[in-house]
Amino acid sequence: MSDPARDAATPDAAAARDAATPDAAAARDAATPDAAAARDAAEEASAFSHPPVEPDASAAYGDHPDQVIDFYAPRGEDGPRSGDGSAPLVVVLHGGAWRAPYDRRHITPFAGFLARRGFAVANVEYRRGGGTAGSTGGPVAGRWPDTFDDVAAALDTLPGLLRGTLPVADPRRTVLTGHSAGGHLALWAAARHVLPKDAPWRTPAAANLRGVVALAPIADFTVAEKLDVCGGAALQLLGSQDEFAERRPYADPALLLPTGIATTLVQGRTDVVVPMAVAEAYAEAAAKAGEVVGLTLLEDVGHFPLIDPLADACAVVAEEIAQLAW
Repeated sequence: MSDPARDAATPDAAAARDAATPDAAAARDAATPDAAAARDAAEEASAFSHPPVEPDASAAYGDHPDQVIDFYAPRGEDGPRSGDGSAPLVVVLHGGAWRAPYDRRHITPFAGFLARRGFAVANVEYRRGGGTAGSTGGPVAGRWPDTFDDVAAALDTLPGLLRGTLPVADPRRTVLTGHSAGGHLALWAAARHVLPKDAPWRTPAAANLRGVVALAPIADFTVAEKLDVCGGAALQLLGSQDEFAERRPYADPALLLPTGIATTLVQGRTDVVVPMAVAEAYAEAAAKAGEVVGLTLLEDVGHFPLIDPLADACAVVAEEIAQLAW
């Protein structure tokens, strides 16, 4: 998902990383921005070199073509199963800065990887931004409120869809995961019960989840905007600057705490797409709200290895999911 808006991490983000990992920071000091960009491009190319993995079944949760969920049956003989043969369910929300060119197809190799690990998988599509974003000419990020409408509807409809399409899945052992913008959506979906009372997506109680594993998530909109993550995607998602301030309480996971749901963030230390400072800011906000979230920081890992089945980081992600599912 090459995006001209992706820049190397800003000085603020670099300082946050340097304070956390002096040795790694010293090594990075020797690298040029060009080298960091080249490494990111190589990681992206590897992640997107895999052919799409076709689902075992698909089902619509609405009338729009993007309101669809793809289902993958568990394939691993040694994967996690209960005594009745059922498998934990992993709900996947793809990234791509909430922009229309990036759909669920790019994350199907990751979905297939999880299925081979013995998980039942639901890969959710949702409406993303269309048109162009001002002077940049690039696709706009997200649709308000459509993107949120879809994620809420998909999760509300999912239990009924499972019975007919993936009966092996055990909804009592559901883990939400998402990458980048999808990581934001996973955190948001798990926090619907703490949304403002007038939010249309608010639920009366917490979702029946084992937990959330958010991968390099755009988890704190204030920090993301400060660092110009994905070319100001969070601001585009919510609208104008005035709308950004007005809508953040309904959309920013860092303001929707505590959730009471087990949450782990997995983040590459050398991520230049969604810098580590964004995940750290969410973890700090959670701590201030009296909640401890896991923050797994991976050395020498950027943005894309987290969803690349050939990368060691992807195996770490699967293990984090397994720990919550069981």
